[in-house]
Amino acid sequence: MTTQTPELVPSYIQDSWWTPTGTEGATTVLDANTGQELALVSAAGLDLADAVNHGRTVGHRELGKLTLHERALRVKEMAQYLNERRQELYEVSYKTGATQVDNMVDIDGGIGALFILSSKGRREMPNSNVVQDGPAEPLSRDGSFLGGHIYTRIPGVAAQINAFNFPVWGMLEKFAPAFIAGVPTLVKPATPTGYLSEAVVRMLVESGLLPAGSLQLVSGSARTLLDVLDYRDMVSFTGSASTADALKSHPNVVSGGIRFTAETDSLNAAILGPDAVAGTPEFDAFIKSVVTEMTVKAGQKCTAIRRAIVPAELEDDVVAALADRLTQRVVVGDPRAEGVTMGALASLDQLGDVRGAVEAMVAAGGEIAYGTLDAPRVRTASGEEQEVPDGAFMSPLLLTWTDAKAEAVHSLEAFGPVASVLGYRDLDEAVELAARGSGSLVATVCTNDGETARALTIGIAGHHGRIHILNRETARTSTGHGSPVPHLVHGGPGRAGGGEELGGVRSIKHHMQRSAIQGSPNLLTAVTGVWHTGADRVIAGAPEFGAVAGAIHPFRKSLAELRIGDAFASPLREVTLDEITDFAKTTGDTFYAHTDAAAAAANPFFPGVVAHGYLLVSWAAGLFVQPAPGPVLANYGLENLRFITPVPAGDRVRVTLTAKKITPRVTDEYGEVAWDAIIHNQDDEIVATYDVLTLVEKEDTIYQNWPGRG
Repeated sequence: MTTQTPELVPSYIQDSWWTPTGTEGATTVLDANTGQELALVSAAGLDLADAVNHGRTVGHRELGKLTLHERALRVKEMAQYLNERRQELYEVSYKTGATQVDNMVDIDGGIGALFILSSKGRREMPNSNVVQDGPAEPLSRDGSFLGGHIYTRIPGVAAQINAFNFPVWGMLEKFAPAFIAGVPTLVKPATPTGYLSEAVVRMLVESGLLPAGSLQLVSGSARTLLDVLDYRDMVSFTGSASTADALKSHPNVVSGGIRFTAETDSLNAAILGPDAVAGTPEFDAFIKSVVTEMTVKAGQKCTAIRRAIVPAELEDDVVAALADRLTQRVVVGDPRAEGVTMGALASLDQLGDVRGAVEAMVAAGGEIAYGTLDAPRVRTASGEEQEVPDGAFMSPLLLTWTDAKAEAVHSLEAFGPVASVLGYRDLDEAVELAARGSGSLVATVCTNDGETARALTIGIAGHHGRIHILNRETARTSTGHGSPVPHLVHGGPGRAGGGEELGGVRSIKHHMQRSAIQGSPNLLTAVTGVWHTGADRVIAGAPEFGAVAGAIHPFRKSLAELRIGDAFASPLREVTLDEITDFAKTTGDTFYAHTDAAAAAANPFFPGVVAHGYLLVSWAAGLFVQPAPGPVLANYGLENLRFITPVPAGDRVRVTLTAKKITPRVTDEYGEVAWDAIIHNQDDEIVATYDVLTLVEKEDTIYQNWPGRG
């Protein structure tokens, strides 16, 4: 009988698949449920310097041919492609010990992160490769010299070193923002589950959506990776604090300028408020949350609840309720078997590490209140209940502590289905216990009392990256304690690594350099693609206010014709008391400044009865709007509205409208235009400033032949 040698998991380097010429020194990867040999992993002979150079050159060039919106759209298309093939990924993922619920967190969650980051990139960022950060600052009295900030993509690669527990989500949540930013990714998955990451990369390659050099995969050791990186590059690491410390001490990080972020160990806490006694919805939600976090991914989550911090008088109730739910809800076994709710740990090595950590915690004063360190009987793929010596299975374990401040419970992490219950006497002690984790990714505060929620949240916020407040109102809708969402930052201080991932467009900007820029309004406009006050304009409208003869009203221009700086200047319009009074009556806005001359004059801000601010904005629209159908399809809002100078009856007002920012949509036949609007009075004093937001056709086609268009 011959045994077939497992195949090597390939790397994807310089836009082609690569494997070593031999298998000497390769690591054997096993099915976590059965111990069956699945694959060999090795990167022996791989030239990492060439891979990095390929990303910096080819990858950077090809990604740079696309705008932020175009890259974000590609990410959506990748998500759609993976979504159609996710069942294939599930089949591979089962071998890691993941259940179907685990697959929803890892695979579906990773695909969901692509969808969300794609959407936010297209809705919240410009369709360009320069992102303006905040308004410009005048640096000279005459406005000829301005300063501001911009974001542009870093010139190197994003080296992403990922942990074994989330081989899909962990990769995609880092890849998506780097890709949208325009930075090539070099991903190094953890060896025990890297074959699942390789399956995802293979699908992305087959999709045809990856520009050359935009994604490379290293299957196997990459110990010399930091040797070939420099200040142009960034490293995003997820894993143990000890490994993170070793990487952070590398000379190219310490003195070479590599951007380094880490997400590491985290002894997360869930705090039960004093009001959440047995029988309340909060108590039930707390028990459910702790059990979920103990057992999803077999507790192999950096966000799992490790410490349940509860009022001392409720400790026995909590332990009993947790034990009951674990008994009723948890079936350990091969995730391919019907009814299994918790699978194996990722590897036998991981199983040994978790058992060792629990033994150390017991030696330090912990007592096992539920579960056992012995090998459990599990449900196999055939449906039988038996021990599987080669499977990485363990029982959920619940520990209690006589001394809630014992050092071990706040420093040792058993990275598996293990949690400890700790009693507190008052809220101050609850805060102290949570803080003993020395920096955590997330904590849950479970209470229906506002003052308790406030005291605990403020008390622990400085020690945590995210705080999940749970009560009866959110028990059904919450995404959960342990589920980072792409909209919010994921990371934490201290032991948790000090990094921030995700956070919507923040994660995209993590891959960009913020630079201060200084120059004239015209040159800052040229660099940013956003019109700056004082830059040149082509003005249509009233000649007395700078209009050029023959200039076309910018509302008559499609995006194909419209240019930054195209503007319209209206003539002056007189303000009458009758109009102010009529507006007050018809709207019901009879605030005294618009209706009572004596009261208005007594107010230090007003010279007497003045026009409503919204009346002035409405008049301004009447002064610049073109009534006939044309390329402007809709006004969808105002931003940054400020009223500066009151306008009494008898004054005259005018408006100047300038095309400030043009954002074509990559998926539609129209785009957004932000217009700088300024209302002046007859003395050229600024009355109001704001941005008008419109939707404009890319090509003037809808109303081109409309009768009477003009």
